[in-house]
Amino acid sequence: MANTPSNMIPLGTKAPLFSLHDTVSNKMVSLENAKGEKGTVIMFICNHCPFVIHVNSTLVNMANAYAKKGINFIAISSNDVVNYPQDGPDKMKIHAEAENYPFPYLYDETQEVAKAYDAACTPDLYVFNKDLKLTYRGQLDDSRPGNGLPVTGADLAHALDCLIEGIENTKTQKPSIGCNIKWKR
Repeated sequence: MANTPSNMIPLGTKAPLFSLHDTVSNKMVSLENAKGEKGTVIMFICNHCPFVIHVNSTLVNMANAYAKKGINFIAISSNDVVNYPQDGPDKMKIHAEAENYPFPYLYDETQEVAKAYDAACTPDLYVFNKDLKLTYRGQLDDSRPGNGLPVTGADLAHALDCLIEGIENTKTQKPSIGCNIKWKR
């Protein structure tokens, strides 16, 4: 299990636009159509990563809670499915349904979207405001598989609450840690 940190791209960065296949609905989903009224959380995740498995239920709970506040969540898997077939689109659909994902689970086959976001690990989390400007990038919270800390979602929740309330997030933003994205060779 690799401990790869996320890349801390500059706050204010404009979200790269995309249109990707949603493995659950079997439709194309664009950022423009899926973004939230007040903000959008873009998550790079995958099926098999123990770091993602560790936080799945919290991501689902937060997505459900914040949808009522105008924040939409979008999940993207960019892993190489030739060498990691457990992360293929058919398995993504099964996984999303089993976990009750309330958000689209998009397949980035070319890995161009992950590259555009400078994503490095799973989970890699980005929060964009209503104008699709980056306000947060980093960890869900301090919990990691095996470290004994509870999964609370505190860092992401704080960032989302600041966004909703229109106040600056002055809390230190820590990189996420997870498995590296499985890049194609």
